[in-house]
Amino acid sequence: MDADLRIRAGRWTDKDAVAAVIADALHPTELGAWLVPDPGQRRRVLADVLAIWIEHAMFFGDIYLTHDLTAAAVGFHRYRPIPLPANYGIRLTDAAGEHAGRFTLLDHVLSAQRPTEPHYHLAFLAVTPTAQHAGCGRALLAHHRSRVDRIDLPSWTDTTADVHDLYARYGYIARPPIALPDGPRIHPMRRNPPPSSNAWPQAAAPPTSTAHSPDHVI
Repeated sequence: MDADLRIRAGRWTDKDAVAAVIADALHPTELGAWLVPDPGQRRRVLADVLAIWIEHAMFFGDIYLTHDLTAAAVGFHRYRPIPLPANYGIRLTDAAGEHAGRFTLLDHVLSAQRPTEPHYHLAFLAVTPTAQHAGCGRALLAHHRSRVDRIDLPSWTDTTADVHDLYARYGYIARPPIALPDGPRIHPMRRNPPPSSNAWPQAAAPPTSTAHSPDHVI
């Protein structure tokens, strides 16, 4: 990892850059192809949909990114139910067009597995392809771990199988995988607070809120 790598909080002006980083990382994956089968449309649609949720995280969560804008983490403070983005249905249709149904299905499938007790929801952690394998993801996960340990809450995320070992190093435990219809398997993972802290119960149950959000970690 670059010794000069620095991590800072995201600002409103970073919204499009963060959406671009996550869209670039998601574009070549099985999940990206499942969401938007047409590679010619995929990056634009992904970036436009992601921009909705990144904007939402500015109000109901937080964003951290590397100083060179090559990696970003986006999370939500699910200490209580949070609403959907304003005019979400209309905005999703405008952004995704004929692909909106896939995004809606993903939202519902992942939300059904998420814990109902207060937790931190790591919705996205992505590194742009040209900067992968340089330690940016590890740096963001270490930064994330230091923050969630201070608030003494579990953290929840959804990953692909190839990054299980990386997340396990930072205390994440695999949960039962989720198979998307005619699509890839998504692997939820949970990280509990350190044993010395007052952790919330480990059991996950169907959510009581109707608010959904897409989850994907690269």
